[in-house]
Amino acid sequence: MLVPSLTKNDQKANWLISIFSVVVFSAVVLLSRFKLELNLGFNVHIFATINAFINSAIAVLLIAALVAVKNGKYGLHKRFMMTALILSILFLVSYIAHHLLAGEAKFGDSNHDGIVSDDEKSVVGGIRMVYYFILATHIFLAAIILPFILFTAYRGLTGEYGTHKKLARITWPLWLYVAVTGPVVYYMISPYYH
Repeated sequence: MLVPSLTKNDQKANWLISIFSVVVFSAVVLLSRFKLELNLGFNVHIFATINAFINSAIAVLLIAALVAVKNGKYGLHKRFMMTALILSILFLVSYIAHHLLAGEAKFGDSNHDGIVSDDEKSVVGGIRMVYYFILATHIFLAAIILPFILFTAYRGLTGEYGTHKKLARITWPLWLYVAVTGPVVYYMISPYYH
């Protein structure tokens, strides 16, 4: 096992994780209601592409971290997981930038008028419901996963490996689902960006 990287202080950790989680959630919710009308000279949907790439990298890192820990390579596991955390921060910045600059796209809106007509709905058919199911589960889990990730990381960094492992059994598959469905949502909605 690894030497703990942090000194245990549950009260301080609980406050910091809670405050950080609330601030991030609030920022995402509040900023998603605004759209900045700026011409940056490039296609702002590049941020969505970056988001899909980052989520894909996180998914790969999560799988690699699981393989590493199963093989007793705890230092490698820690490096993979810390890299996934850092990429998650970059994702958050890119996600907010995309929503501030691009606004919302509507699935099926092939003429990009902001309205999905009955004709447009009939063209995409049942895949529209598949898209909204994936999107809804992705958004819900993305909204609640942050404190779980941070508490799981905290337990690992303080050397509480039994508790870390118990939390990771819940956190890891949820985080992986969010990381995998992010690029799926991007792939499905990107034809409707304008």
